[in-house]
Amino acid sequence: MTTLSLAGVSKSFGRVPVLHDVSLTVAAGTRTAVVGASGSGKSTLLRLIAGFERADAGSITLGATTLAAPGRFVPAHRRGIGYVAQDGALFPHLTVEQNIRFGLPRRSRAREDLPARVREVMELASLDAALARRYPHQLSGGQQQRVALARALAPRPEVVLLDEPFSALDTGLREQTRQAVIDALEHSVVTTVLVTHDHDEALSFGRQIAVIADGHLVQSGAPSAVFDNPVSTEIAAFLGAAIVLPAEVVGSSGDVDCALGRVAVRHDRRDGVGRADARLLLRPAQLEVSAANGTHNAVVEDVRARGSHAELLLRPAAGGGGAALIPLRVPAHEGPAYQTGMKVSVIVTGGGVLYPGD
Repeated sequence: MTTLSLAGVSKSFGRVPVLHDVSLTVAAGTRTAVVGASGSGKSTLLRLIAGFERADAGSITLGATTLAAPGRFVPAHRRGIGYVAQDGALFPHLTVEQNIRFGLPRRSRAREDLPARVREVMELASLDAALARRYPHQLSGGQQQRVALARALAPRPEVVLLDEPFSALDTGLREQTRQAVIDALEHSVVTTVLVTHDHDEALSFGRQIAVIADGHLVQSGAPSAVFDNPVSTEIAAFLGAAIVLPAEVVGSSGDVDCALGRVAVRHDRRDGVGRADARLLLRPAQLEVSAANGTHNAVVEDVRARGSHAELLLRPAAGGGGAALIPLRVPAHEGPAYQTGMKVSVIVTGGGVLYPGD
């Protein structure tokens, strides 16, 4: 197992900058998800690690080996890195077994028990042995991606790179395939980097998440920590449903007043800014709504059926007609209990994250 490190990596294509001074460490044997919007530079980062592109500045090291730095560049085929493309990139004229064998260097093909290694990685990737003689067009999309993973794992690489490998799959198949891939990587104890634009995928993939925006690495850390305490409201919204409300700091109590009433502050991101006006981040899961008698602080503007749940659009009473609507989910069977114009009580649990005001 080997640690992968990037230090000050930058890349431009012509006059267009794509990555700016990116530094990231992926601990040996762990999984890191790099997440960002389309065009943010995340796939370019993966290609630089793989050796498909050369960085303009910075260094990439694998353990004690420098893969890329000023005056040094190790070509892709000598890096000991496995790569799984978005579409799997299987050879259509080769069977599953032949595709997997193709991933082995010639020296390995000559000295290793190839049938045994093929069976081993197929089992790792949750592929039935009966599929070995099938061609890619005879497989489902999820099976093709698992074959691509098996091919990448066959030569026992130190690092595996996954470039949005689940994006073309249907939702149910995507989750099933993702779990099979995670299980295989866990069993292989291989250092892994996944690139994705799916925040749920990134947050559930591994030990670390790295968020890229406009070519900059803006935040990294444990997925739960980044989701709980994002550096900005924009990153918060990218990582999941976010409710941002204007807020006013209440003296030195550590609380704020907002359209839903007084709320505790869990994290303060104002960096010493002493202004009373601020913005408060809440997640929908922190809100509990009730139609029972009590202190009503919101009005139901609309109720929308969404299959397994109903979506309530709530207007905070304290904000008047100009207050932003707050979307909130309730189980489908509770939806009929709420009607347009109904006054409701919204309780905030767990506190919020505070940012400077606009």
